[in-house]
Amino acid sequence: MSKKNLITFGRAAVDLNATEYNRPMEETMTFSKYVGGSPANVAIGTSKLGLDVGMIAKVSDDQHGNFVLDYMDKAGVDTNYITKDIEGRKIGLTFTEIKSPEECSILMYRDNVADLYLSVNDFDDEYIQSAETLLVSGTSLSQSPSREAALHAIDTAKKHGVEVIVELDYRPYTWKSKEETSIYMTAAARMADVVIGTKDEFDVLENAGGHSDEESVKKLFNHSPQLIVVKHGVKGSKAFTRDGEVIEGDVYKTQVLKTFGAGDSFASGFIYAMKQKKGIKEALKYGSAAASIVVSKHSSSEAMPTVEDIETLIKKHGG
Repeated sequence: MSKKNLITFGRAAVDLNATEYNRPMEETMTFSKYVGGSPANVAIGTSKLGLDVGMIAKVSDDQHGNFVLDYMDKAGVDTNYITKDIEGRKIGLTFTEIKSPEECSILMYRDNVADLYLSVNDFDDEYIQSAETLLVSGTSLSQSPSREAALHAIDTAKKHGVEVIVELDYRPYTWKSKEETSIYMTAAARMADVVIGTKDEFDVLENAGGHSDEESVKKLFNHSPQLIVVKHGVKGSKAFTRDGEVIEGDVYKTQVLKTFGAGDSFASGFIYAMKQKKGIKEALKYGSAAASIVVSKHSSSEAMPTVEDIETLIKKHGG
């Protein structure tokens, strides 16, 4: 089995992005369809950047599931472990609203969705063992049997020297309580080598607010994490290393169309640069540039940039 640079684990879904801007969803009549879901977007984004990528997921056994599989195949993602749900569950749907660059929202349909029924029987441990890095989405921890499958995947990776990235990816719709969210998000984050999330997501992890970045990461460094990245949107990002180094990321201003998709593109650019051994400072640049490109375009998955796109933007800003 050939060694993958990255395997992502969790949510593969369908995004329906409003094609009519500057109006509320109640008045929006037309939408464009794209592949969605944070780990699916990261798989597509890193594959487009040239990494050898696979995904472990479960999709609906219908036209929407076929759409996701076909798109990811064409994007160069290994889909051998994206299984179909044969019990009639449907794929997650996300409708987006673009009132203005500052006022965007998403409406998710996540009841009884196929991706949360991904189980340990849907993938082989050997597949995970053969990867350099496993990325697990926090959403996959929100419900059984996906929760147990995600924790098993992380445990398998750790036992076989596979780097684990936990992308917090908090979506409140599928969690039952703040306490439950904190328990399982924390358990996964403590097992990870790298944790990536927004400041709000770290607050959810702690089931608290008002902490500084330094306070948020301090407790996690008592466990497995070696690197923690805290994202602050338009204010940039910070990376914290276990030995106390703090690296601030640059911000690349752009003509923003919408706010969603930034996190997935950031992770894609960051992971690519780290795989190329460019160092944390450069990786933050690649992540920020990738995010800047995606928020200026209509989709998330379709808008994922190439290496040339990213490096051109960095050079344009003197980086």
